Amino acid sequence: MKHFITTQEWSRSELDDLLAHATELKREPMQPLLEGKAVALVFFNPSLRTRSSFEIGTWQMGGHAVVLEPGQGAWAMAFGEGEVMDGVPEEHVSEAARVLSRYCDLIAVRAFPKFQDWSVDRQDLVIRSFAKHATVPVINMETITHPCQELAHILALQERFGTSDLRGKKYVLTWTYHPKPLNTAVANSAAIIATRFGMDVTLLCPDERYRLDERYMGWATQNAEEAGGSFSVSHNIEEAYTGAEVVYAKSWGALPFFGNWDAEKPIRDANKHFIVDEAKMALTANGGQGVFSHCLPARRNIKATDAVMDSPNSLIIEEAENRLHVQKALLAALVGAPVRA
Repeated sequence: MKHFITTQEWSRSELDDLLAHATELKREPMQPLLEGKAVALVFFNPSLRTRSSFEIGTWQMGGHAVVLEPGQGAWAMAFGEGEVMDGVPEEHVSEAARVLSRYCDLIAVRAFPKFQDWSVDRQDLVIRSFAKHATVPVINMETITHPCQELAHILALQERFGTSDLRGKKYVLTWTYHPKPLNTAVANSAAIIATRFGMDVTLLCPDERYRLDERYMGWATQNAEEAGGSFSVSHNIEEAYTGAEVVYAKSWGALPFFGNWDAEKPIRDANKHFIVDEAKMALTANGGQGVFSHCLPARRNIKATDAVMDSPNSLIIEEAENRLHVQKALLAALVGAPVRA
């Protein structure tokens, strides 16, 4: 039994197969690959694209999705081993995961960090606990990584560049301002998937405090070495943007201030100039024709200007659409559905 927690746990050939199948499903969306199958979608945090794309994708393949929101329409849940459950949670994951496994063929989980202690959050306890206790495949719908977004992002780039071979593309993963400290999940995921596909990746951020966790920095370095690309960190906006073929924007909180966000706020507020705007994109490849994307949702004129978001070179909608197609390919793969030749 195989789970989908991070893309690092899947081989490059497996990821290529998912992307190829997603392309086929995009052409012919209505295929009975989940006929008679049920998928539990467990949301500890809100969603627009993730929920709708998983529900619709399951339906398009003939399956049934049940949405659960622990603490709202379902019991609040505990995850600690040996935990004395004298607080709010009524349900422990050890029972919940096993019961859902009796009802469903797949379990998908969305659970953000608590933003209090990174040494705890980096363990990814919620989804790892589901994977430990479930007897069916478990899918990460975003925790401290966002692997489904990774696949949608790569598919959008392959479509825009007209090739599955992205090696050597100059790729900038840029930090952007946000009024609140956000999860590093998409940044972690972008760093590891772009390097996995052999691009020359620059992590652009205000200073060293905005580096990602060393787990993901290490994976990005390892991936670059194995795929023939590169991975570097820059704090120089003009240098990073110059000649970039891909600009991927995301905001995230500085890990040294994790759980102490009041201290981080003045630093974040001082770097509003990291917004992706027309002047920066003008520095990109082919006379300012570098492509831009963001995972969404994105605060307009905070993370990126209207002109950038609505540019013909923006892939935000294409990437969001591709969530549907890659997730369908993933669901089919995890239940062992045959892929049409």
